[in-house]
Parts: sequence; structure tokens; C-alpha cells
Amino acid sequence: MESIILFAPLAGSLIAGFLWKPMGERAAKWISTGLLFLSCFFSWIVFFSFDGTAYTVEIARWIESGSLVIDWTVMVDRLTAIMLVVVTTVSALVHLYSFGYMAHDENFREGEESYRPRFFSFLSLFTFAMLMLVTADNIVQLFFGWEGVGLASYLLIGFYYRKPSAGAAAMKAFIVNRIGDFGFLLGIFALFFLTDSLQFGVIFDQAPELAQTEISFLWGSWNAANLCAFLLFVGAMGKSAQLFLHTWLPDAMEGPTPVSALIHAATMVTAGVFLVCRMSPLMEYAPETMAFVTFIGASTAFFAATVGLVQTDIKRVIAYSTCSQLGYMFVAAGVGMYPAAMFHLFTHAFFKAMLFLGAGSVITAMHHEQDMMNYGGLRRKLPLTFAAMMVGTLAITGVGIPLTHIGFAGFLSKDAIVESAWAGSNSMASYAFWMLVFAAAMTSFYSWRLMFLTFYGSPRGDRHAHDHAKESPSVMTIPLGVLGLGAVFAGMVWYGSFFGDHDKVASFFGMPHQVEASAAEGDAHAAPAAHGAAERGAVFFGPDNTVLEDAHAAPVWVKLSPFVAMLLGFGLAWQMYVRRPDLPAKLAKNQAPMYQFLLNKWYFDECYEHAVVRPTMKFGRFLWNRGDRTVIDGTVRGLATAFIPFLSRLAGRAQSGYLFHYAFAMVLGIAVLMTWLVLSGGAE
Repeated sequence: MESIILFAPLAGSLIAGFLWKPMGERAAKWISTGLLFLSCFFSWIVFFSFDGTAYTVEIARWIESGSLVIDWTVMVDRLTAIMLVVVTTVSALVHLYSFGYMAHDENFREGEESYRPRFFSFLSLFTFAMLMLVTADNIVQLFFGWEGVGLASYLLIGFYYRKPSAGAAAMKAFIVNRIGDFGFLLGIFALFFLTDSLQFGVIFDQAPELAQTEISFLWGSWNAANLCAFLLFVGAMGKSAQLFLHTWLPDAMEGPTPVSALIHAATMVTAGVFLVCRMSPLMEYAPETMAFVTFIGASTAFFAATVGLVQTDIKRVIAYSTCSQLGYMFVAAGVGMYPAAMFHLFTHAFFKAMLFLGAGSVITAMHHEQDMMNYGGLRRKLPLTFAAMMVGTLAITGVGIPLTHIGFAGFLSKDAIVESAWAGSNSMASYAFWMLVFAAAMTSFYSWRLMFLTFYGSPRGDRHAHDHAKESPSVMTIPLGVLGLGAVFAGMVWYGSFFGDHDKVASFFGMPHQVEASAAEGDAHAAPAAHGAAERGAVFFGPDNTVLEDAHAAPVWVKLSPFVAMLLGFGLAWQMYVRRPDLPAKLAKNQAPMYQFLLNKWYFDECYEHAVVRPTMKFGRFLWNRGDRTVIDGTVRGLATAFIPFLSRLAGRAQSGYLFHYAFAMVLGIAVLMTWLVLSGGAE
């Protein structure tokens, strides 16, 4: 069953990519989509039937070089089970949604070779790579999937290859992620150098020793555990678009909207969070790095929320919201509350994918108009889309009954993170708590701003587009309904498993003294995981990690703070976009410097342009002009125009046509050869 989950998307990708012509476009799309739903079905079976005991399924021997031995293995533990349902559920629904969204795509001309099978092939390829990542039992296999989703992301962001902006966005995503991946690779090399293995079990068993080891790096001495954890987190910063390596994510909205929902909301960008949680047995022995993770996560949550306040492109608002919510997840992981990070990852997948797909429904209805300033009054035109996006907004803003476990998914998972930040013991925990509360208020403001500008008020912009706007077909609205169920119920159903009492959380994640070490039943190839892994569980709490208990003991004002922040954000959005719609323009005029600062995304792109891009381009032009054209081309041309003709003239003089000249050359050659033989023989 595990093998089917992994390889069904790969089979779908190959069929849609290479066999669509003989079988037809429609058949190729349905087969690839059907295989995703098959993988999704088995993933939910694994999720519900998993008893907490990790096990592995070996696929093949992969690498064997000296002491490095890597098997291609599917490891199933609670982290894997969570990611399986997230990846396959969102991917399957996005495949189905794409039937409607891509049906009348204006970016490709009629009559040319069909592009839709290629789109479905890329979606399935991404899913296969993501499944490779989350099922790895060693860091090499994880990195293989890590780079695979990077490739698929590049292909899908730049899918509209006739748009220069799409090509530039794809290149930007690829290059920025390579910066993060360079740090990731250094972390992999360091772990192999220190532990002589890249198996998770071996690395985790040696984590306490790494915490006592010093290593030289960049002309300094570093604690090995902190250094390795930091380098791995640099990779996570790139993939999950954290501050300083975040600039690619908003531009990635150049791809089709289903791509945004699949890759840049629910799955690929959460790979960094998954990595930190997977490496929790190492992270727990790297306190300085954990403080840095907390700082970056909190700063990202605040930064992205501020930028989302003023964006007018509906997809970019949701993109910055994604960036902000990822910051929440990293804060939870940074303070050592890995289950809360995975809880928000789990719930976020449902409501954020639904928001993106809902935005795609609005964009389709408005003839691919993405500026919210040209929307307005669409709730009667698009009642199902409006209902879905309302549910998503209630979930992301954290609507629920305070001091209870009743509420939308984001209410429970986000509050769990805020309480964990308050309870955290590292040096950045207090900073993170306040940043997350401020970010919660801003999240509520820009989310309701999106709803009010899109669905309320009077129609703005193109009157023809408004008059002809109509609800999306059922193939697009059914996925919205399914995701809506998750956005409403996922938090309430699984709150106890992710953030309940210690025993329940420990049992759910297979942590010490909660599971019996036994092999999974029903698979002839299944084998028990390494003994150390079974004792550790899917996530690891160090002996001093009491964040879960401390978070439950948080005072009432801490538990109420995100709810109050949500109400303040909603009230301000209603005041500015419903009651007094003239206020935003006046505020933007009165606070022009601040407005431009936020509108230009804190000028990160401009700073990188002047500090990195232009100097790099200038250096490249120097190498081209001086190195390539002057040195290389000049040398070749010099040889071609001067030295070689000179040799040719000398050789031409030797060709006199007289027989005695040739005989003399032969005798001279024999004499030189005999002399060399005599001298070399005498030397021996």
C-alpha cells in the first residue's frame, strides 16, 4: 500500500506526459487524476490505521560507496502519515479543480498542441517528489525529494512560458532556493563528516555527542549541533520563504492558480517546517539555533502581515498570508512545540488551499482580473465561492468560542502556537509571542479587507465583466466544499491529538512509553524501525522541554489575546471598507511614506537588486568582455590568424617536390630515433 501511495503519482505523471497522444487528452487527465485519488485514499487509510509504531518499507538499494550506504526506503511514522494526507488530499483536489480552471485558458492559442496533459504531468511529478521527501528515512532521499519539488515548482511557476514575468518568477524561485539549498548541503556534509552516516536514526542517536563537540567552520569554532541545525534551517528558510529568502513566494503567483494552491500554500512551502520537526532530536540539542528559528519565524509572520495590508492583487494577498502563517509554524518549532507546528501545518493546508482555489474561482468569473479594486458586490453572483471563502476567512482569522475547543481550524491551531510562544523558554520566545499577536490582528484585517473588497459594496472596474460573472462549474466548487469540511472540523477533531494533555500527544506521535515496539501488520516487506527511532517517536522532546505543560497553564489573558486581536482587525476592516470606504485613500495619502514602504514590500527586492543582482550582472559582463571575448576569443583568434598560418608557411616550404629533400628528412628522422634509443637504453 505504501508503494502505491508513492508511485501512483509518478505513473500518472509519465502517462500524462508521454502517453497522452495515443490515449487522448481527456483520458490522460482522468487517469492521472484517478491515480492521485487512489494515492489519497490509501494515505487516509495509513493515517487512521497507524498505531504510533514507526516502520519502514524498503524499495531498493540506492547508493553504496565506502561507508555511505543508502537504501530507498519508505518510512512511516506519525509525521509521515500527517504529510501523506496533506499532500495527496490537496493534490487530488487540485487535479480535479484544474479540469475547470484550465478548460478555457486564454494564455494558449487554440489549434496548437494541447498543453493540458503537460500541466497535469507536472502536478503529478510534484506530488511524487513531495512524497519522496516526506517518506525518507535518510537525509539524502529527503534532499532528492527536496530538489524534485524545486524542479516541479520551477516548471509550474513558469508554465505560461509566453509571459516574460512568469519566466522571471520561475528563475527567481529557482535561484533563491538554490541559496538556501547551499546551506542545506553544507549541513548534510557536516552531518556525514561528524557521524559517518546520513540515516536519521544514526544521526539522532549521536545528537547528544554532537552537542558536546566543537567543529571549525569559517575560521571559527562552533558547537557541532548548533552549526548542523543552523545550516539545515537555512535550507528550510529558502523552501518555506522565511525572511531574507522570502522574495520568490509572492512572485510565484505568476503560475496558474491551482499551482498556487498546491505548491505555494499547502505543501511545498511547508517542507521546511517538516524538516525542522523531523530533525527535532538534533534541534533539541541546539538551543542557539532554536532561538534563531523562533526569531526568524516571528519576524516573518509580522513582516508578511504588514505587507499583506496594502496589496491589491487577490493572489498576492493570500501569498503574503501564507508567508506569515509559515512564520507561525516556525515559531512553534523554534520553542520546541513541534506538535503545534504540525497542527497548524495540517489545518492550514485545508483553509489556505480553499482560499487560493476560491480566488481562482473569482478570477475565472471576472475574466482573469486579479485586482481587488476592480471587484465588489460579487457575493450574489458567486454564492458558492463566497461561502467557501467566508469559511476560509473565518478559519484563518481564528474565529471560535474563547477558552473552549470549539471553533474553526485556525482558531485552535493558531492559538496553540501563541500559547506555546508565551510558554517558550528560549531568548526569543517573548518577542515571538508579541509579534504573533500583532500579526493575528493584521491577518484579520487584510483577510476581511479581501472579503469586503471582493464580495461587498458596489461593483467596480469593468462593468461587462461584472455583468457576465457567474459561478464556477461543479468540478471547481466540489473541491472547495471538501476543503471547507477540513477548515471547519480539522481543528476540533484533532485538537487533543496535537495539543491535548501530554499522554495523548505522546501516544499520537509515538513518543516514549506510549507505544509498544512492534512491526506493522499486513505488509510482507514491512520491518520495525530502528530501536532508537521507536523510543524517540516521530518528534522528540528534550528532558528540559516542558512547553506543552506550560502552554496549558498560560493565564487567561494569553489565551484571549489572539481572539481579541482578531476582533480588532475585523472591526478596523469593517470601519474602513464597509462603513467609511473613503478612509483607506485618505490614510494612504496622509501616511504616504509608510504606505509606499509597505506597498514596496519593505524594499527587499530593491535592496537585493542594488546589493546583489546588479553587482553580479556587472561582474558577469566583466568576465564576458575581458575573460571570454578578450582572453579566450582573443587567444583563439590570435592562434588562428597569426601562429597557425606561420606554421603552415613553414610546413609549405618543406613540401619542395624534390625527392632528395624527402630522403634527407627520412634519414635525419632515423638518425634522431636511433640516437634516442641508444641514449635511453644506456641510461637504463
